[in-house]
Amino acid sequence: MDDRTLAQLRAQVSELTHQALLQMERHEWYRELSAEHRSGVALVAEAGIRAFGEWLSGRGEPGRATLVFADAPRELSTALSLEQTIELVRVTVHTVEESVEDLAHDPSERDRLLVACLRFSRDIAFGAATVYARAAEARGSWDSRLESLVVDAVLRGEATEDIHSRAAALGWGQAQGVAVAVGTSSDLTDEAELVRQVRSACRRHGREALVTINSGRVVVVLSGLDDAEDAFAPLTAALDESPVVVGPVVPHLFAAGRSARAALAGWNASRAWPDAPAAVRSSELLPERVLAGDDSARRELTKLVVRPLEEAGRDLLATAETMLTQGGALEASARALFVHVNTVRYRLARIEEVVGLDLTDPRDAWTLRVALAVHRIDAPRVPQWRRSVQGDA
Repeated sequence: MDDRTLAQLRAQVSELTHQALLQMERHEWYRELSAEHRSGVALVAEAGIRAFGEWLSGRGEPGRATLVFADAPRELSTALSLEQTIELVRVTVHTVEESVEDLAHDPSERDRLLVACLRFSRDIAFGAATVYARAAEARGSWDSRLESLVVDAVLRGEATEDIHSRAAALGWGQAQGVAVAVGTSSDLTDEAELVRQVRSACRRHGREALVTINSGRVVVVLSGLDDAEDAFAPLTAALDESPVVVGPVVPHLFAAGRSARAALAGWNASRAWPDAPAAVRSSELLPERVLAGDDSARRELTKLVVRPLEEAGRDLLATAETMLTQGGALEASARALFVHVNTVRYRLARIEEVVGLDLTDPRDAWTLRVALAVHRIDAPRVPQWRRSVQGDA
């Protein structure tokens, strides 16, 4: 490129920048920018024109086009979308193209300058894409760290102001219908890919999720649930090792510690139920959780099974205990209770209606047996002599 053309271009940098910014005023999004961000746009435009001069002279770095955005404020990449940045590049290049006749001293130079402008604008566009790709990766890494911190806080049952602000930064400040699920996968070699797959599976089913891997367990916090079963389909699609245990649905993220504790306790105890379905509620694992020493499961099992039967009348509780003692035999239970076998059938139907347990099903019968055993263990012991006196009376 002729030295006179290069000198003219360098002399016109400020004027060309001014003209480019005047052209940018036609865009509403540019007019709505703050003064600080408009100043950043001016820096990028001026840096681009200066870099073009250096690139033409051959003295600039080969990758000079990618450095145009280096001196721009870091916040500019968040203030402007990639589309808006490309529009800035287009307007600036168009401004230089319109000034070619004033910059070049003869027709041959004009043609060379136009071709060079096109080539450089291509490199600038790629440079902009690179900047935004790096920013996206950085935001993705930061979001992943933030996500892990929030899920870890949920597992510990924390609800501090810091956790509130972090959750809000992830868009979970107003999340409702939240439940925590725990599962695992046969392939934990690529944790980032596994997290991506779980999150994608949840989104395909219309569920937002926070996902992290904790001590070989995949912990998922889901929102927008009406029932724990709403989480079954997306999680079993992404996690191939059974079971996936889902805790109870709670109103919001900051009450999710209860759901997390139940899900973790259920998952830890799930090995005691080899035939468990691919996805289960933590409440379905209450007997196993009791065996694993979960005190909250003891209280929950008594509350859900024994107390309703006591409140429904002695006949139902006596029938349940007798059925267990007689190994589920209807006729033997009827004889022991001194009632007709149809009465036993009616009472069994009432038991299923009250507590949701079918005593002809081995799993449900075992659940009731554990519940009754826990209830007896936790009940206050009556001294033997007092029982004798009461019996004599």
